[in-house]
Amino acid sequence: MRHPVDGFTAALTASPSPLISSSVAKLRLWVTLSFVLLLSGCATFAPNPPQDQSNICEIFREQPSWYDYARESEEKWGTPIATQMSFIQQESSFRSHIRPDRKYYLGFIPGPRPSSAKGYAQAQDPVWEEYEDQAGSLFARRTHMKHATDFIGWYNRRSQQQAGISLSNPEHLYYAYHEGAGGYQRGTYRGKPQVLSAGRQVASRANRYQSQLNSCEAEFQCRKFYQVWPFCRS
Repeated sequence: MRHPVDGFTAALTASPSPLISSSVAKLRLWVTLSFVLLLSGCATFAPNPPQDQSNICEIFREQPSWYDYARESEEKWGTPIATQMSFIQQESSFRSHIRPDRKYYLGFIPGPRPSSAKGYAQAQDPVWEEYEDQAGSLFARRTHMKHATDFIGWYNRRSQQQAGISLSNPEHLYYAYHEGAGGYQRGTYRGKPQVLSAGRQVASRANRYQSQLNSCEAEFQCRKFYQVWPFCRS
């Protein structure tokens, strides 16, 4: 005797109708497209890189919230605003989603990227995970300027503690940023002309940024409706 439940089970295990198969396929396509659009949208809505990256005043005039983020990081960790922004210009030219170029085999077959570096500060996966555990949060993103400036401040404070580098020495802070505190102490950067050149560029730019910031910082300290001169932060 065939019980009703047997008929129900048979119906469930039977091959789906063409109509159901078509609906499932459309649903899968919709989910896939939504995911792709979500990922691309993150980059689409990211701020454009500043037009004049040689002048920190113009950078902050385009993106005034970046001043707030860098100021918060300076107050928390001690790295000057000008040094933070010089690091970011060197690492990413203020491009939020930049990653190292892939290697290509035979000129067209995509291979792996040379590192996991990503975002404004070009932080790599292992050290970013350390930052998340020690100072950041699970919601920190390398593609957001607030978290990038905080990461740089945290990393430089660690370099100060581990390698004794002054937070007012952007050149050597950058060497440690690139090589790690251990590599810096072993002097590995000395045998790398590109790293030496980048460190000098970071220092020169940080000094220029600081001089520029001295002339315009007041406008970013007193730009919000609840900030009234002379009671703005200084």
